[in-house]
Amino acid sequence: MNRYKTSQKARTKKFGVALIGVTIASLALAACGTSSTNSANKVSITLYSGQHVQTTDALVAGFEREYPNINVAVRSNDEDTFAAQIVAEGSRSPADVFYAENSPALTYLQQKGLLAKVDATTLAKTPSNYNSPQGDWAGISARVSVLIYNPTLIKKSALPTTILQLENPKYKNELAFAAGETDFQPIVTAVLKAYGKPATLKWLRGIKSNAGGHVYPDNETISNEVNRGVVAFGVVDQYYWYRMRAQIGASNTHSSITHFAPHDPGYVIDVSGAGILKSSKHQGAAQKFLAFLVSVKGQEIIAHSTSYEYPIASGVTTSEPETAFNQLQPYPIDIAQLGTGSKAIALLREEQLL
Repeated sequence: MNRYKTSQKARTKKFGVALIGVTIASLALAACGTSSTNSANKVSITLYSGQHVQTTDALVAGFEREYPNINVAVRSNDEDTFAAQIVAEGSRSPADVFYAENSPALTYLQQKGLLAKVDATTLAKTPSNYNSPQGDWAGISARVSVLIYNPTLIKKSALPTTILQLENPKYKNELAFAAGETDFQPIVTAVLKAYGKPATLKWLRGIKSNAGGHVYPDNETISNEVNRGVVAFGVVDQYYWYRMRAQIGASNTHSSITHFAPHDPGYVIDVSGAGILKSSKHQGAAQKFLAFLVSVKGQEIIAHSTSYEYPIASGVTTSEPETAFNQLQPYPIDIAQLGTGSKAIALLREEQLL
């Protein structure tokens, strides 16, 4: 080739110029390569979240600060809707992680064989009774069912102390509940476990009659309507009341909350949890996300956020002025007994509440 016929001096000069050019180009490529590599190394995982937006956003922001090379794309919807969607999508699901407000939706996907095993070190951060018995999802936070009431409409001493008392005709037009809320299904399951199907159906008929026009779509509506004095009392999870008070201020809060009698089936702890889809193509990043949710940093976000949920992992306790989690006296029903919620849904449908 012609370049090999050039004189030694000319070749040396050309080589020097070429070397300088190569060096400059290499530096430029290195700079671009670093950016390109960072961009190439950035992973994006998709989170199907049935949890409240406040909780999800705070945790995702904290995770992305901890892992700047992992982006979390959040899709929010009702957890039951997402569970059905994941089953329909199967191995084609774009979801990497499913974050549910209540355990039945996770148990449903677990029974369908769609969840991957969670790292043992992650599961160890949460008490075992709040994790999947099979290790397919991890418990993140919890809430407890309470009665919210308006003292101007009903005195605390006049409130029912047990869940079965809600069917008492003396509470006609004074009771509110949200039959379609996934938070309500565990209560129905607990009543079914405690008293059997005939008694549970009778109870559902009674509370439906007592509620009349106060069967609401969600717990937020119950909280607002009780606070406004539209209805005397209702059944919600405790954090709805704390959130409402934070939003409208103590001076505008005209309601209070109280627990059912210790160990009554109406006194139920609901567990929020998260699992990884077997079909996820980003298992490592998804495992890191779950590990963060139960880490001290993740749990502190829950403890100090406007979530008003109970952190249940890594030994973190709530900073909010509510009954301490270890002082609660709920009905003894475990994750496995809560199951998928299908029995509760069937009974609610039988009484035309869904």
